[in-house]
Amino acid sequence: MRRMVMDNDPLWRLRHALAGLGVALLLSVFIAAGLGRVLGDAFAGTYGARVAVYGGLLLHVVVGAGVLFVKVAQHETRPLTAGRALKWLASLWLWPLLLLGRSRPRSD
Repeated sequence: MRRMVMDNDPLWRLRHALAGLGVALLLSVFIAAGLGRVLGDAFAGTYGARVAVYGGLLLHVVVGAGVLFVKVAQHETRPLTAGRALKWLASLWLWPLLLLGRSRPRSD
């Protein structure tokens, strides 16, 4: 009976994608902080520049999380591993390529 209830729960079916996305977002916060510091100092050298770069990078990955969740989460059925978490992380940063790859017309 319990198994049947879990199979009908949409969040249970998306658990692998949610876990991968959560880990990738958590790691992205630290990556964005480091990049914000380096790029902010390189361009302007002020605290405001660092905050602006950090905010822009966070916005990029949060929007990417939404795009990835809509586009690929329902297809994610394998358990989360370190390698899969790294793929989610890379996908969060490179998500515009996913959209570019889909927008090209197919030449059959």
